[in-house]
Amino acid sequence: MKNDVDATSPLDSQFEDKIPQNLSLNHVSNTSMYPLPDKEPTSFTECGGVLMDSEGYFSSPNHPGLYPPNIYCVWMIKVLPPFLVQIHVSSLAIEGPSPCLFDWLEVREETEKMPVITRFCGNVAPPTVNTNSSIVWVSFRSDGSIGGNGFVAQYHSVLPGQKSCFREEFMCDSGRCLLPVSICDSYINCQDHSDEVNCSQKHKVCGGKMTGEYGSLASPNHPESYLHQLLCTWQIFVEDRQVIRLSFQNFSLESHDVCEFDYVEIYDGAYAVSSTVLGRYCGSTVPPDLTSSGPVMTVMFVTDEGLADSGFRASYKAISERTCSPVEFACSTGECLHQNWLCDGWSDCPDEEDEHNCLNTTYPSFVSSCEPIHVEMCRGLSYNLTSFPNIWLSVSDQKEAASILHNYWVLKEIPCFESLRQLVCGMFLPQCDPQSGVLQPCQAICSTAEQQCSQALNLLDLNWPFNCHLLPDSQGPMQCSMP
Repeated sequence: MKNDVDATSPLDSQFEDKIPQNLSLNHVSNTSMYPLPDKEPTSFTECGGVLMDSEGYFSSPNHPGLYPPNIYCVWMIKVLPPFLVQIHVSSLAIEGPSPCLFDWLEVREETEKMPVITRFCGNVAPPTVNTNSSIVWVSFRSDGSIGGNGFVAQYHSVLPGQKSCFREEFMCDSGRCLLPVSICDSYINCQDHSDEVNCSQKHKVCGGKMTGEYGSLASPNHPESYLHQLLCTWQIFVEDRQVIRLSFQNFSLESHDVCEFDYVEIYDGAYAVSSTVLGRYCGSTVPPDLTSSGPVMTVMFVTDEGLADSGFRASYKAISERTCSPVEFACSTGECLHQNWLCDGWSDCPDEEDEHNCLNTTYPSFVSSCEPIHVEMCRGLSYNLTSFPNIWLSVSDQKEAASILHNYWVLKEIPCFESLRQLVCGMFLPQCDPQSGVLQPCQAICSTAEQQCSQALNLLDLNWPFNCHLLPDSQGPMQCSMP
């Protein structure tokens, strides 16, 4: 690995001689080392900068208040070789979920083979990041819609042989850190498989599979103090076309500002490692009712060896569809749509029921407006016409799509990139047909790419970014696209 930056390095020539340590990097657009946006943010906020001390803190603008919309911050962290950069995010509340397409915190390090990029969003602080570089780029981006409280992060300079993880985190693969929830979860996260070794000694396992229209679950010994070193996993299954409503009756766990010690974490799906996090909770405040988007929910309870409290008791019930707010429309699948999406010319419900009985609408009949594909990465597909705005991913035009796809282009050296390219192009630049309208890629395209690429992405510390089950499960030319 190359730790020294010579006189011809683009980092030195483009930044250190031109930018004071406290100056924002929002307007730097001539560097090839980091993909900056093609257009200026509409709401400019001073953020970012060059950090050259051996340790320090940085955070999203306004933290702990809400971060502003439409910002793009870049921090360049540079420590003296042979020291490497270590980053610990202590608090995270960024619009999510994975694959973090709208708001995100991203860590990028340059290596000899290819850049290593890790992206975070959601409400669960990630494990410590031990990089293999003396120069690391950290970026924070927000779009114009939903926001959050942002993040707080600390960085340190560490020697290669002194990499460490924070408190309850588990270290493997010579420096990779995992959260406690990822240890002994029956999913191999480490290349050396050490996270799934001697699990009976690391945690007391509890939980189980739950079925039926209703049921209850509780921490062991509730209402007495729960045990130490617990890893309880309940997977709740109800009938297809039903969703799960989870309600807590009692709740008292060891309190912590970001719930790192004892906590309950709820996932919208069957497998915690690949599902959306609905919430992580600790302390004495009873969590809100939570509703899944499908017929499966996972509840995980983790405790450390420290303080213990009385725990929790919760119940669940199956409901036929998600309960939508008064200003929303409920599709037969349970998906909630804003009233403005009714009779707007776009079929947002799978059975197009949001476009039925629209005789009194003032909206014109929808006529597909196709445009040629100009994004270089997506040329050579089975089609050459697309349409915007992309209503599924809220992408306004090809320029914005190209900016997002640039983050996937760095993966072009992995063997399965062609399958991944067809999928992401099919999602970000969907096929447009004057007769059929705009088509999402077929589920089979996503499943094939996931099967071929998941292992390669895991080696790069990247999770598979898409839920293939949300795509149409058909190969009919009028229902979905085969890019």
